[in-house]
Parts: sequence; C-alpha cells; structure tokens
Amino acid sequence: MLIKKILPPGQHETKQFPILHAGEVPIISKRDWSLDANGLVQNPTEYNYEGLLNMPMTEIVADIHCVTGWSKFETRWLGVKLADIFKNVRPLSNANFVVFESEGDWSTSLPIEELNENSIVAYRYDGKEIESVHGGPVRTVIPSKYFYKSAKWIKRIRFTEQDELGFWERRGYSNTADPLTNDRYSSSF
Repeated sequence: MLIKKILPPGQHETKQFPILHAGEVPIISKRDWSLDANGLVQNPTEYNYEGLLNMPMTEIVADIHCVTGWSKFETRWLGVKLADIFKNVRPLSNANFVVFESEGDWSTSLPIEELNENSIVAYRYDGKEIESVHGGPVRTVIPSKYFYKSAKWIKRIRFTEQDELGFWERRGYSNTADPLTNDRYSSSF
C-alpha cells in the first residue's frame, strides 16, 4: 500500500537513511531473536524469526519522518501486520494500549486504535534484511507517527489498560508524535 508523499512542517527530505540512536547498537541474530506478545490478551504468544516469516506477509511503501527533522519518502518494508498479531493473541476488552519493548531500556507505546493497516512488524527494508543500525533483525514501522514510535530491536508487544511513557517520551518527546501537526515535544517539559 502506498502512502502519499507529504513533507510535514519543520521537515526536510533526505535520500539517505540516517542512523540515529542513543547508546550501543545491539547485535541480535535471527536465531536468537524472539517476540513475546502478552499482557491483557487471551492467547499470549511467542514468535521466533522463522515463525514470524511463516505468517502472512505484507509489503508497505511509506514515508517516514524523524523528530530530528528529516523525512524519507517511499520507503519499502516487508513484514507482518500488527493486526494479524492482534488476531492471534486476541486482546481483552480492557486492553487500550500497546507497549513496544526493545533490547535495553527502549520502549514506546500507542493506543490500539491508532495502529492501522500500515502498522507492521518489519523484517525487510528495501528488499534486504534490516541492518542492526536500523533496528534489525526485526522492528516495528508505524508510518503515521514520528519514527521514534517505530521501535527498533523489538522483543515484546505488551497490551495494557493504561498508557506507559516510553524511553523518548520520558525524556520530553511527544507521546502523540504526529508529524503532520509538528507535534515533536511534550508540553509538560
């Protein structure tokens, strides 16, 4: 599915894929990678890399926007729709949020209703395996939000009733992270 090119306010287009992160880049082998989907669900599930690849695959073409000011148009990702994972784990009626947890102390969260058909757990970028510096072997891609909401090195999807601020949100970044409205920073900081 193609998302149209829109340059949000305060952004500039880049043809490169900048590498931005804080701290060390974890190196995770596909053999050692796993993803737990748990919390307020009927069917907690653990996926290994091969199990994820055996699920229905989806390709998206999406614009991505970094809170630091760059946007990259028409990025191509292959992965599994979050909606398909949700079908497997069957969130309970009081599950309102999804917390994405990654290697280290990285996390972010979103209301379940804000995750759409273009929200995926990706394992390929631009026809290749995702490099560690870009969050590989598996990361989330949530094109409707600033890219810090697309968790790198994902290891857990946890369903919760209440929202939990993630790594960047606890440090002053916006929890809603809407690039189209230039919603970069929290008003409480």
